[in-house]
This record gives sequence, C-alpha cells and structure tokens, in this order.
Amino acid sequence: MIAHRLQVSLSTVSKWLRRVGQPATAAAAAGEEVAPPRDTMCRASTRASTEHGRDAKRGGCSGDVDPTNRQIDRLLARLGRLEDAEPLFASGKHIPRAGVLLAIPALVQTGIFAVAEEVYGSIGPAFYGLRSTMLALVWMALLRIRRPEGLKEHRPWEMGRLLGLDRAPEVKTLRRKLAQLARKGNAEEFGKRLTRRRVAKRGAMMGFLYIDGHVRVYHGCRRISSAFVARMRLALPATTDYWVNDRSGDPVFVVTAEVNAGMVTMLPLILGEIRGLVGKRRVTVVFDRGGWSPKLFREMVASGFDILTYRKGRWRQVARNRFATRTKRIEGRTISYELNDKPIRLLGRKLRLRQVTRLREEKHQTAVVTSRWDLSAVEVAYRMFERWRQENFFKYQREEYAIDALVDYAAEGENPERMVPNPQRRKMEKQLAKARTELRKLEAIQGKRSQKRRHADRLSGRVGKLTRSELKTQLRQAQCRVERLLARRDRFPQQIAVKELEGDPLVRLSRERKHLTNCIKMVAYQAESDLLALVRPHYARADQEGRTLVVSALQNPADVEVDEETKELRVMVLPLSSVHRTKAIAGMCRELDSMKVRFPGSHLRMRFSIAENGSEC
Repeated sequence: MIAHRLQVSLSTVSKWLRRVGQPATAAAAAGEEVAPPRDTMCRASTRASTEHGRDAKRGGCSGDVDPTNRQIDRLLARLGRLEDAEPLFASGKHIPRAGVLLAIPALVQTGIFAVAEEVYGSIGPAFYGLRSTMLALVWMALLRIRRPEGLKEHRPWEMGRLLGLDRAPEVKTLRRKLAQLARKGNAEEFGKRLTRRRVAKRGAMMGFLYIDGHVRVYHGCRRISSAFVARMRLALPATTDYWVNDRSGDPVFVVTAEVNAGMVTMLPLILGEIRGLVGKRRVTVVFDRGGWSPKLFREMVASGFDILTYRKGRWRQVARNRFATRTKRIEGRTISYELNDKPIRLLGRKLRLRQVTRLREEKHQTAVVTSRWDLSAVEVAYRMFERWRQENFFKYQREEYAIDALVDYAAEGENPERMVPNPQRRKMEKQLAKARTELRKLEAIQGKRSQKRRHADRLSGRVGKLTRSELKTQLRQAQCRVERLLARRDRFPQQIAVKELEGDPLVRLSRERKHLTNCIKMVAYQAESDLLALVRPHYARADQEGRTLVVSALQNPADVEVDEETKELRVMVLPLSSVHRTKAIAGMCRELDSMKVRFPGSHLRMRFSIAENGSEC
C-alpha cells in the first residue's frame, strides 16, 4: 500500500528488501502487499522522491492522495527530499474566507512568486517552502491578520485549505521562515524587482510620483533615533520610511531612511532609484514643504526631473483682484479653483519657476511651485492637492495592514562611525531658546514703556510690575545669560559619531524582515487595487466604496470544487449582502475567469463565479 501511494514499483521494493537482508517473499512475487520494516519504508520514500526527479524536489508532484492528510510529503520534507509541498485541494462547501482565492490572478500578475524564486531561490528542504510562505504572508495581509501572532486566532486546517495544504504554518514556523529569508539579506533586491515589474505594467501612471515620509513610532525600551511625528506633534523614538506612490496613490517602492534623514537628504537617493526604474523619461516628483530647497530644485531640473511642491517660507501675498476662476475636467471630474499664475525667480534670480496660487473661501492663499510650464494652472493645483491620496494610503495602511507593527523585536547595532546630532548641543539650544524668549519679553516691556503707552503695565506676570531700574538690571542679566549660553553651545560640535554618545548604545530596529513584510503588504495593496479596477465598470460607487467591496468579497465564504478530469479549481463565491454588490463581484469574476490563471505551484486552472443558490453559513 505504501509503495502504491509513493508510486514505487514492486521491483524497487524487492531490491531494497534484498539490500537489507530480507529477500522478497512469494507473496511479494505474487503481487500482494508487502510490509517492509520501518527503516525500509524510509529508504523507499527517499528512493521514490529521487525517482520523481527535480520536479518532485521543487514541489511539482506529491506523494499524498488525501488533501487533508499530507504525512508522506511531510516525511519527504523531513528527509530533505522536498522543497515545497504541492498544493492539493479538496472540494467543499461554504469554506470560510475562501473568497481570498479571487486575488490569485492579481497576485500572479504582480510576479511575487516568480520574483521570490529569482531572488531567494529556495529556503531549503521544507514542507512550507518559499512559495507557500509567500502565499501565507500575502493571505495574512489580505485577510487582515496583522501579525504572525494573529494566526493563533484561526484554525490551522481552515487557513491551510486556502493554501492547498492540510494545515497553515503556525506562529513559530512562520517566524522561522522569515528568519531564514532575512539571513539571505535580499529584501531590497526583492522589492526592486517587484517594482520593475510594476513600472513595466503601469508605466503610464509614473508620470507623476508622490514622495512622502511615514514615521513609525517605537514604544520599546531600546535607544533609537528620534523623529518628529506630525500627527502627534511630538518628537519620539521612531523610524522613517519614505514611500513613493504613483498617480493613482498606489505604492511603487519604499526606502528606510538612515537615522531619520530629512526629505532634502533622502530625495537624491530616491531620485536615483526612480531613474533606474523609468529610464530617461521625464518624471514630475510631488512632495511637501519638507523637501523645499532651491539648490536641490536646480539640480533636479538639470537631471531630468520636474518638481511640484508647496512654497515654503515668507512670500508676498497676491492681490485678490488678480485671481480668476479656472475650470477643467480631469479624470472624469470637473475641477474649479480660484487661481493666480505667475513666474518667480529663486537663488538670486538664477532659477526660474512657476507659482500657482490658490485662493480659498476663507481668504487663505496656498502657493504651489513647479517647473512644469506645459500644464494648465488647474492641473498643476489638482496634482499638488491630490497628494492627499498618499496621506490616505498611509492611514489605510496603519488601520488595515498595521504597517507600523513590528514583525520582530530584534535590533541592530548602529555604525559606530555614523555622524548623528549632538544631544549635548541640542540640550544647550533648548536652554538658549528659553533664555531668548525671556529676553524678548523684557525688551517688549522696555519698548512699550519708552513709547509711553497707557496700558504698558497690564502685561501679565511679574515683569509687568518692575521699576525702571529693576527692568534694566534684568535686561542686562538676560543678555549676559544669552551670551553665556551661546558661548557654551558653540563649544559642542553639531554632530558627533555614534561611538561618542553617552549612555545606552544607539541601535536601530531590524530592517530586513520589516522591509520584506512591507514589500508583501505593498503587493497585497496593489492586488486590491487591481481587483478594484475590475470592479469599477460594474459598480457605480466604486470610487467611494469599491475597495471596501473588494475586501468584503475576499473575506466572503466560497464553495470550492476540484475537477480532476479538466484540471480545474472552481471557486464559487457566495452571494454578498445585497444584490447590486453581488452583481458587481459577478462582473469581476467574469474578468478574472478570462485570465486563465493557474494556482501557483499546481496545474489547476482557476475558474471563478458567484454561487447561484448560496445559503447562509
């Protein structure tokens, strides 16, 4: 029986029996079942996998027959003869969350499985190999299982059915797989190759690229660099990731900043990555005031990039009579702004740019600076204000994908020679700012008294009641304090090496696993976006509710049917909460069905539809 399940011939079993000193019996010669010893069965299993060849080792075929019992494949993996278990599916009704199988065509188009094999090759003999691990991580993202620990809340056999396995990997197994991938150190190359495929597929969307930093706050006890968190208005221990999104707001790639470097420092590095992706074509880069630097603008324009950003600092307000209503239809929407369009010069009139100013109803003026002269003023303003798509992307990633969550709690030592801001100088600057504030208060009182204002002494606090001599004394003391603090501050260099820092050593959070999971979550978001594009022609409110509809469909139960004759895996999603939503997903299923995609790692062609008479689970 074992030989039959392993597809081993009778002669092979007889030969192995003779090798261990037990010649084949007459029953074996007659073709009856032979029960060799336990060690013989292991050797027979090894021989069987060897005869299957390279395809068997890569997971191209399975020694199991029952999809709910994969003991033979697990044995082969244990013996080092299997690198990834072949997906085997069993037919079933109302399988929980089986709607996630709708994402397979979109995932195959992203190339995540092919790129993973190109970059990582293999993670060694295993039942849960590279493909199964990648698919499990993507399923976790799409099903909103935000951390590996979240797998504890789901039945392993239910999750396993979505992978074509008898059980899904458990927490310790998944963490071990992530550690194996992290040791290879190829997360950045993995992300770059995924990005090249995305750019090749959506090159038209790369005309405008949005760049912004996302600060991941750290709440642990290790000492890491601090960054200013805009949404909290605080400087906290954190790591800054810079995301690049395309014109529709979908992510293209992500870069982690060294020691929370600012936008001006990171832009040249990011632009180098973009140039390698898009080639010589001219791209407009959109960013906020954090990247304001006229010197950098001149270099960007000279290197083939156009800029689009908010104007920073003081600038002369535009007279209200110089604004005009500009209207244009862009991307199916009618856009209307009160705008003023004029040329400006920076860097001592060496850099000529264009400023488009918007007047809001509350009389507030917002100035946008760009090097694009070919666009209408309305489109310049529209593309700048559409930067909020990226802000919405960050919010969605935090709430739905837990992009700020740590995958592991490991830390890496910082480069001891790396230069960081001097904490002693920063401490002195805080004291100096406080002393200057006190000096300005005293100077304000003196100025008001010199003008003989009637209400000069109504200022709150003790300084409002000072006599003239006391005021002069305190002014002199405040000036001396500022000069003394200035002298003390200048004795400290602005930056020092990491090895010169006092106290606990400065570390940085482990990057390899975090970058890898960021790439996987990015692919999951892109798959959602691709499914949303298929839903849009069938759903009137796709722009408002389309992504929510897609997420609901992915988490919906489905019937799964395996047809061995036609080699098809049929996925029939149960009806959704309303008729019009069900019809929209039915239209998406027709589009997916026409793609003729096979389930990764198997020969089963996937067919998609909506179950006609789905009953409540």
